[in-house]
Amino acid sequence: MKRAAKVVVFLAALVPVTLLVRAALTGNLGVNPAETVQLETGRWALKFLLLSLAITPIRRITGWNVVIQYRRMLGLFAFFYATLHMLSYWSFDLAFAVGDFAADVLRRPFIALGFAAFVLLVPLALTSTKGWIRRLGKKWTLLHRLVYASGILAVLHFIWKVKVFTGDPVIYAAILIILLGFRLIWAVRRRLAAKKVAGT
Repeated sequence: MKRAAKVVVFLAALVPVTLLVRAALTGNLGVNPAETVQLETGRWALKFLLLSLAITPIRRITGWNVVIQYRRMLGLFAFFYATLHMLSYWSFDLAFAVGDFAADVLRRPFIALGFAAFVLLVPLALTSTKGWIRRLGKKWTLLHRLVYASGILAVLHFIWKVKVFTGDPVIYAAILIILLGFRLIWAVRRRLAAKKVAGT
């Protein structure tokens, strides 16, 4: 049953890229195909990142421990779509020119934010296996807190890119604030509880 559910989630996560490929093959990417691909892959990278961040709050609020099994998959799909987003920008806009890419990162702040968000996801994707979890021990948890910074940078990148703070950017920012706020409240409550126990 668990394996079947994972397969369903996996296939569902591939739907966005499948639709993009179909649109590309049928010439339905709009008047600016490159822009469409970049925006869609970026949006889905952010959506999957937020979904992965939502797993722990959902588990703690509802007690549905089964949802934790999807966190790694959702995080890896966030990295997958972020990689497609970065490659689409690098290929369509810069023709894979390394020098131009570096210059763009240094010259354009919103590109720098997006690139930083992507770079932070790289070690998280590489260390997402059970083997790395065992090797790193408690350090694994500390390392994977980089996802919070990546989420913040990704939201700022999106807001700066579209140059508006209405619609989707507001929704993504609000969801991120709620998710990070939940973690902050949880951490404070745990610290207070620990102090109370230590004082008894």
